[in-house]
Amino acid sequence: MEVIERVSIIRDRMQALRCSGKRIGFVPTMGALHEGHLQLLRASAQENDVTVCSIFVNPTQFNNPDDYRLYPRTLGQDTALLESVGCDILFAPHAEEVYIQQSKLQFSFGPLEAVMEGEHRPGHFNGVATVVGKLFHFVQPHRAYFGQKDLQQVAIVKQLVQGLSFDVEVVRYPTIREEDGLAMSSRNKRLDTGQRQVATMLHGALQLAKGQLGRKPVYTLKATVEAYLASAKEIKLEYFEVVDPDTLQPLADVQPGQEAALCIAAYVGPVRLIDNILVNLNEV
Repeated sequence: MEVIERVSIIRDRMQALRCSGKRIGFVPTMGALHEGHLQLLRASAQENDVTVCSIFVNPTQFNNPDDYRLYPRTLGQDTALLESVGCDILFAPHAEEVYIQQSKLQFSFGPLEAVMEGEHRPGHFNGVATVVGKLFHFVQPHRAYFGQKDLQQVAIVKQLVQGLSFDVEVVRYPTIREEDGLAMSSRNKRLDTGQRQVATMLHGALQLAKGQLGRKPVYTLKATVEAYLASAKEIKLEYFEVVDPDTLQPLADVQPGQEAALCIAAYVGPVRLIDNILVNLNEV
């Protein structure tokens, strides 16, 4: 596996590959890789000639300086995992390579960024859009792969691609979970043993709401989730929303045959976790 740190080198390498007719798949990450990332990399390896993974802990998308400082950085382990799934190129730039000067760009995604993550993390999606736009320019992929756990982020990236006419297909893959239901996340590494056990209640809350979806009003589902999580003092619920899976706008009610996304964010101890499930009432 080739490891590249310089933007100028990755640009030249990708341009040469595209000119030779190679199809490029891209998996952007912040490292601390887990099976969810590896699923995306395997899919890219099957569907493209060349697979590129970036590892870059992007400072502009963190609202909390401590969250950025404590974010797991495991480059040595990540490199071995990438080699095991057939990744061809690791792009691991330093911050001064990505941000030669402080970015002054401001993106607006309208109603899409006014809810859930956008509401609770002001400026977060501006940082996401800035770094994803830069990475797409650097890597020039034909396909880019993202996990469903970051459902709102995927929607933001799709809008970015459409708005700026990037020649890239955005591919979303289902969330990979631990055996006990916890969504795999790099942030899980920061949970202690007790917090790790309690964190499974987030998936439990989603399943509880799923079982009542369509039979009870959304406001009742919210109250049920709040009461369920209130039994664990380690959990501080930030939001639980029932939204349209495409627009991510809140739904007051869900009818038979309608699709909905159940989305949750909460602190487990000091660690903020998010999760979601997609539901079609015809399939419940």
